[in-house]
Amino acid sequence: MRHVHAFGDDALGDLDTVGLADALKSGRVGRAEVVEAAIARTEAVDPLLNGLVYAAFDQARAAASGPAGGYFGGVPTFIKDNVDVAGQPSMHGTDAWTSRNAVADSVFTRLFLATGLTSVGKTQLSEFGFSASAEHPRLGPVRNPWDTEYTAGASSSGSGAFVAAGVVPIAHANDGGGSIRIPAACNGLVGLKPSRGRLPLDATLRRMPVGVVVNGVVTRSVRDTAAFYREAERIWRNPKLAPVGDVTAPGRQRLRIAVLTRSVQRECSPQVRELTLKSAGLLEELGHRVEHVDEPPVARSFVDDFVMYWGFLSLAQVSGGRHLFGETFDRSKLDSLTLGLLRHTSRNIHRLPTAIVRLRRARRRTAQFFRTYDAVLTPTLADETPRIGFLAPTDYRQVISRLIDWVSFTPLHNVTGEPAISLPLAQSADGMPVGMMLSADMGQESLLLELAYELEEARPWARIDATG
Repeated sequence: MRHVHAFGDDALGDLDTVGLADALKSGRVGRAEVVEAAIARTEAVDPLLNGLVYAAFDQARAAASGPAGGYFGGVPTFIKDNVDVAGQPSMHGTDAWTSRNAVADSVFTRLFLATGLTSVGKTQLSEFGFSASAEHPRLGPVRNPWDTEYTAGASSSGSGAFVAAGVVPIAHANDGGGSIRIPAACNGLVGLKPSRGRLPLDATLRRMPVGVVVNGVVTRSVRDTAAFYREAERIWRNPKLAPVGDVTAPGRQRLRIAVLTRSVQRECSPQVRELTLKSAGLLEELGHRVEHVDEPPVARSFVDDFVMYWGFLSLAQVSGGRHLFGETFDRSKLDSLTLGLLRHTSRNIHRLPTAIVRLRRARRRTAQFFRTYDAVLTPTLADETPRIGFLAPTDYRQVISRLIDWVSFTPLHNVTGEPAISLPLAQSADGMPVGMMLSADMGQESLLLELAYELEEARPWARIDATG
């Protein structure tokens, strides 16, 4: 097993986001100093991890020399390369077009940077975020810092790899089917997919028939994730959702928690099932009421409907590419998964309206379920993290089958809009992180964060720099 990390005795040290923000405020470290440390760490590990797609080093240096703003006040970070940053290209993980430099920041980018974070670059993702492993035919695969023979997960691949490796303590991620939680699970991180509407989206995403995409972050500690949502809420708040507030410690309430080891698609692997049951046992030891449930509250058609909708999104991306880039758009450079999704939905387009109706109804089932339970525990992923190549075959039927099996627990929350958090509570027999996922009713991020704090205290997770 080959570990790759950048932790050292520079200005970043082994500080998390909150710790580094405190060090910056107190003057123990300087903003230019931490930016240079992040750049040096990027240059040291990116040849091995391959997470960087655009270096914004000069822009980061310029930002560090300007006035400090926001709670994080100069903490370095990365932005995933599917949101616009003024003056930088947005490649979206594809070679099918030549990206122009964005003329303005996206709505989310403005909020993200207003918290005081300083971006040092943009990170790799799978093409349009469709695959759960970023293995770009030209750029190469994003590698897992716990073992570079394994995938870093996707689609927020580069962000997950860099935070786990200690390049930065926090990075942007977004999630349309698991893309915050999957890299968090693969890389031993905290990854909260917030409720639909918790953070602002650009108009195109707001108009989607089923609003599956949300923005967020990946971090190494619960307090970092909690601090980000607290600060984001101070800048922009959705009045239709209960506030997250300032969550700083475990909650006192004992909860009724359902445990599921089977998704609508399959039972998880024996090893993952055993680790999930151990996490359920920990919750019981902490005084929570844990009940095992046989099946998720979702229709049997869910997987087929979600794949159909995923294909619709690929159709929208490709149509958008033609509209935005015209002659530079080259369909022949799309990967096999995107092309397969396009063909699948194009051939079955008559089924799309019914699939959308059924997906919209999923929230009714889960809302009823959460009248009985406060939270649900499942594995984040149905099996252990695979080696690079497993999720990159050229045959569409093979890759979609493998994807559906591996990520069968995460898409439900994108469809219903409910929050879910992946926590690195376990490790596989070969020492790779295994994520456990907790979900709750709409707007209940504070409950999940309180529970996450409690689990982090009871079972501190492994750090990559402490494992050899």
